[in-house]
Amino acid sequence: MEKRRVLLISGMSGAGKSSAMSMLEDMGYHCIDSFPVQLLDLLTDLIESSSDIRYNFTALATSAGDFPEFIRAFKNTELDVRVLFLDASNDVLLQRYKSTRRTHPLLISNVCKSLEEAIQTEREMFINYKDRAFLTLDTTFLSFKELKFKIESYFSKAGVPAFTISFISFGYKHGVPLDADLMFDVRFLPNPYWDVNLRPYSGDDKIVYDFVMEKPQTIEYVKILTDFLDYSFKQYVNEGKNHLTVGIGCTGGQHRSVSIVNYLYDFYNDKYNCFKGHRDKVGLDNEK
Repeated sequence: MEKRRVLLISGMSGAGKSSAMSMLEDMGYHCIDSFPVQLLDLLTDLIESSSDIRYNFTALATSAGDFPEFIRAFKNTELDVRVLFLDASNDVLLQRYKSTRRTHPLLISNVCKSLEEAIQTEREMFINYKDRAFLTLDTTFLSFKELKFKIESYFSKAGVPAFTISFISFGYKHGVPLDADLMFDVRFLPNPYWDVNLRPYSGDDKIVYDFVMEKPQTIEYVKILTDFLDYSFKQYVNEGKNHLTVGIGCTGGQHRSVSIVNYLYDFYNDKYNCFKGHRDKVGLDNEK
């Protein structure tokens, strides 16, 4: 019999936990928010023993302060427990709180005296626990639609793939992706931006893709890069890692990084369960 799945959702306040819970509820998960830590042992027993099919897929949202207790309670169960960690940059979290006029939990509890202090304190509370995550999602640049796509891709009730790879293009001038496990800088490759005929296009367009991929520097680089990734992916699989995010960055995130991500996605999609996203490309699109 397949194990019942429990998804623990945690991360920075304001990073999208409520949105993620709403999406999971629409997907058929039994969602529970702010569950008392004193009753966690009763809850784990209920999920394991109840005949109620609602508990086949359960999502629990937890705060930074309660997260260690949730990890403890589910550690020795026979459940398929996975952690989704949601993050965002401090500046974006500040903007979100100011625009919604909500109060940070650490201000409500009088632990901190300012919003900036609350965000930094909460981030420090998670330092020792982020590596417990099955998946970390950086929502700094994600729209609601893009977050929904990722949640549905990784946590559909049809099953969670054993090892998945996300290839993400980005522009360094917009900041690096916080959730990247590996990051590669391709700003040394010939830049289509300086060709006025290519500038309006992106690495999704054949004319730009061919310009980037047919250059001798690129041909040599992708050979070295794929040799490195071939070895690394095998080691991550052997280690038991579930998900890996590979960031490819150029200056603006339109031409070179998009081309390389498209190449890597096509190269590895037959070997692994792959996803790709172009974070900063105009007309952003994500695909499985």
